[in-house]
Amino acid sequence: QVQLVESGGGLVQAGGSLRLSCAASGSIFSINIMGWYRQAPGKQRELVAVISSGGTTTYRDSVKGRFTISRDNAKNTVYLQMISLKPEDTAVYYCTVVAGPDNYWGQGTQVTVSS
Repeated sequence: QVQLVESGGGLVQAGGSLRLSCAASGSIFSINIMGWYRQAPGKQRELVAVISSGGTTTYRDSVKGRFTISRDNAKNTVYLQMISLKPEDTAVYYCTVVAGPDNYWGQGTQVTVSS
């Protein structure tokens, strides 16, 4: 069993910053991909950013230059630094981890950006 605990969401004004964290614990033997997805009301869940065990990163176009994903392998933790936030970034942000053949999801953390 793997547990993902997210933190760092909240309410921020446009142009502001937030940092999300997600710590994985439990029966983790080999984490490969760690990342973040988001889902806005009435929309499908979409990839925000992912990072491989080797540090290779992928971002959706709309967050490039504003969001930075990083990870601490010793702590099994992934971070998402978000700057220059826009109202369209408002969503529930979900942490995801791929470990072996399994994909795990966090419970989600709300990010709300006011205009």
